[in-house]
Amino acid sequence: MFDMDDTLYPREQGLMRLVQARINAFVVEAVGLAPGEAAVMQRQFLDEHGTTLAGLMANYAVDTDRFLKEVHDVPLDSVEPNPRLAERLKALPGQCFVFTNGARDYAHRVLDRIGISDCFAGVFAIEDGDLTPKPNPATFRRMLERFDIQSHRAAFFEDTPRNLEPAKALGMTTILIGDGHGKPLGDHIDIVAPDLLDFLSDLNLKDAA
Repeated sequence: MFDMDDTLYPREQGLMRLVQARINAFVVEAVGLAPGEAAVMQRQFLDEHGTTLAGLMANYAVDTDRFLKEVHDVPLDSVEPNPRLAERLKALPGQCFVFTNGARDYAHRVLDRIGISDCFAGVFAIEDGDLTPKPNPATFRRMLERFDIQSHRAAFFEDTPRNLEPAKALGMTTILIGDGHGKPLGDHIDIVAPDLLDFLSDLNLKDAA
């Protein structure tokens, strides 16, 4: 199982900065805050609810369809196609799945842009969890049930440390991609890998040896 944003492509490509800017603009308009105040609220909602949308839903009347459409309507020019990643994903044993807090259409656009759509047997987006995001354990269970995944035989790749906690509790192998955004890592993380492609390349080389 793979998270998508800042996991299947490097954070340095900057796509999430574009999404975050759109989220901030939405909060400014929907709640009537100044941009700086909206940014503070956005971070608070992320910490408390898992996504800004979940926080807005808990505190305000919000058009969720409009939110998902507007904040994910970003250009993908900065995201680079990655045929080497496609090769490594296809070389993995078993099936691969995407598990993202992003919108479904956006997820498919990003996967198409990278050139890895055909590497995955399924995508579980925020709509599939009825807008309840990671790290909610119920959403993890729903993901596993949807695709009939046995958690003790699965691995989860993710760039946000706390999103790996439910995965570990369910018996998955947990791999943090990147530095954890400065957050505490904790003993629920089995492996820390600075870069997904490098990790998969080393893994496949070892398996082939």
